[in-house]
Amino acid sequence: MPVPSSPPDPAKNTSAIDTPAPGTSAPDASPLDCVLGFIRVLETGGGAAEIRPFLADSFVLVEAPHLLAPEGSTRTLPEVLAGADQSSDVVSDQSFVIRRTTCEGGRVAVEADWSATVRMDLRYWDRGEVIRARTSSVFEVREGLIVSQDSYDCYFR
Repeated sequence: MPVPSSPPDPAKNTSAIDTPAPGTSAPDASPLDCVLGFIRVLETGGGAAEIRPFLADSFVLVEAPHLLAPEGSTRTLPEVLAGADQSSDVVSDQSFVIRRTTCEGGRVAVEADWSATVRMDLRYWDRGEVIRARTSSVFEVREGLIVSQDSYDCYFR
């Protein structure tokens, strides 16, 4: 899933699904509530301190190859937290529109439309342009914490 950034316009309701308030991850929350809460924190520009309560110590993010990372990537919790704090230099006005979710036990699949304003020149986008992607992510949740995320991002050019 794309990186977190600055808060979106509060007048926009970007979710097709009701979600818990940002920063509310609890051991008794359903896996879906945990994941949707995490996404909302990302959307509001949450950095490391804000996303950390959702993630297990063993958290691993696997990104399939895409336009911005042609080789894909695998990142551990410390790498993800460092990236979260740096992401506001890359994008702002991040928005997720949840299209579909599927849950089975602790596994949550989320399909969403993502957009953000680019704050620096990137390979296919110039500063100030809106970047858009269709994302699908599969999360594993155990004891109220996300232990893994496999992300498949398809960027529009």
